[in-house]
Amino acid sequence: MSDWLHNLPLIWMTLVVFSATYLLAILVQTVVGMLATGERMRAFKAVSPGMLPPLGILFGLFVAFTASQVWSDIDRANAAVNREASSLKTVLVLATTFPGESEVRLQRLVRRHIEEIVTHEWPMMVRHAATIHVSPASLVEALQQTVALSPNNPGQQVAQREIATSIENALEARRQRILVSQSRVNLTKWACILLQAVCALLAIAAVHSDNRLASMISLGVFATGVATSVLLILAHDEPFSGQISVGFQPLLQVMPEL
Repeated sequence: MSDWLHNLPLIWMTLVVFSATYLLAILVQTVVGMLATGERMRAFKAVSPGMLPPLGILFGLFVAFTASQVWSDIDRANAAVNREASSLKTVLVLATTFPGESEVRLQRLVRRHIEEIVTHEWPMMVRHAATIHVSPASLVEALQQTVALSPNNPGQQVAQREIATSIENALEARRQRILVSQSRVNLTKWACILLQAVCALLAIAAVHSDNRLASMISLGVFATGVATSVLLILAHDEPFSGQISVGFQPLLQVMPEL
């Protein structure tokens, strides 16, 4: 699906999806109605209504299969952002065990990392352009500063190890966040869902080809279900894009002054 569609406000996305689906249903109704004459009418009426339940079940399975990926991506995205924020907060809390220049330096590096995420990395994730090949300079420097610390007591030794572990956790969470940002429902899955929907619409129109009103009602009801399913998947398809998306607010809460 096109990026412009994913980035539409929800109300406009709804309008586009429902309009396109209803137009498809009208097109199917029109084509079948034009063809349903003479021998073709008898052929259409010979189509068994028993085909409709299997077609509907197959469409539902396609939707469920695709939706399972979408929900998994959303959960992974939320978990990655929350884990990164929690790890960075731990770094700030434990940095207080090294008062003075070391504490200020770690705070400044964490702040710089979050600013980089918000201003540069997040827009790149929305465009699927973020990459894990470039390590975040601020976190790498923070890890180096932590390793270079000289603990004066057992408490600081424990804090040093925990700070290093938290930075490593933040780096791993960032990697997972970027990997999830590159995930989306591929064109093959969208094509299968749409093709199955068209097959079901054609079958409905053929079964009701002798009753235009019944055909319009049946097509309208099924088209509404199709549009609702497509909208639900489309609105959550890309975890970091669109009006309904995973945000960077947990990271901003680590440094409220940002």
